[in-house]
Amino acid sequence: MASRIVSLPIDCADPEALAAFWTQVLGWRISNRGGYGVSIEGDGPFEIDFRVVPDAEKRVKNRLHLDINPTDRDQEAELTRLLGLGAVPVDVGQGDVSWHVLADPEGNEFCLCRTTVEP
Repeated sequence: MASRIVSLPIDCADPEALAAFWTQVLGWRISNRGGYGVSIEGDGPFEIDFRVVPDAEKRVKNRLHLDINPTDRDQEAELTRLLGLGAVPVDVGQGDVSWHVLADPEGNEFCLCRTTVEP
């Protein structure tokens, strides 16, 4: 027997806003499990779950982050789209690399990789 990952919880102040941001980024839907999770089918086998925490704003680099790839455009066009949704560029000391480090509206870092992948 083994275990399976079913959810990636992300602490935040405004789960509704972050869920709305990530549904637009990923083309996923709000999950039906309660709360503010997003999954590929709305109630899929895996979700990103946004949970309110009373902590102060995020102040240090994430120890875990998402890597995303564009599915229907090149990296630069996807970067423009993500910035329009509210993502912001972040310098975490990555230097000259082929990906873009961005942050969601609450400062959670994620990487936009170069390769276009199948949807």
